[in-house]
Amino acid sequence: MTQYIHRPHGRYGATGVLSGLHPMARAIAAAFTLAVPLAACDGAPGTDTATETRPAATGISVERPWSRETAAGQDAGGGFLTIHNAGDEADRLTGGATPIAGDVQIHTVDMEGGVMRMRELAEGLDIPAGETVTLAPGGYHIMLMGLREPLARGAGVPLTLEFERAGTIAVTLDVQPIGAEGPAEGQDD
Repeated sequence: MTQYIHRPHGRYGATGVLSGLHPMARAIAAAFTLAVPLAACDGAPGTDTATETRPAATGISVERPWSRETAAGQDAGGGFLTIHNAGDEADRLTGGATPIAGDVQIHTVDMEGGVMRMRELAEGLDIPAGETVTLAPGGYHIMLMGLREPLARGAGVPLTLEFERAGTIAVTLDVQPIGAEGPAEGQDD
């Protein structure tokens, strides 16, 4: 008696389009199938927000971006955050941009003759390799100059930071009450 074995899915018993191919040919075809979608990716970063942090190719990441609300008619506001440089080379924060202000500047506060004075860091702020730099009230900070609208408590202010080596990193400043000394509790990034 002749016995017939039914193999509806090809010579090797596998299912799918590649089932009739030799195992090595199947492996090569599968590799190309996976490689094509990856090649189509341009590697462009997504938009970072207050709850996201993205290390740039140079090791720069930004956490806890926040601001204080401003009064109506106030034409400037501050931005605060923490910058980590996990890279092997120093970088520099050189500026930024936001749709709600005419200019974004990097500032520090110095003591002159017993008086605290704010001044712009025209050359930017160095971020040493392997270090963390905190921008906070009373020290290094970002100034949003020429505000087009007040910074409202609870709002998110889009801000693109510009670094000498890392390029641009987009964050969202979480606007806190006027007297706040830091970001909202539980704001990790």
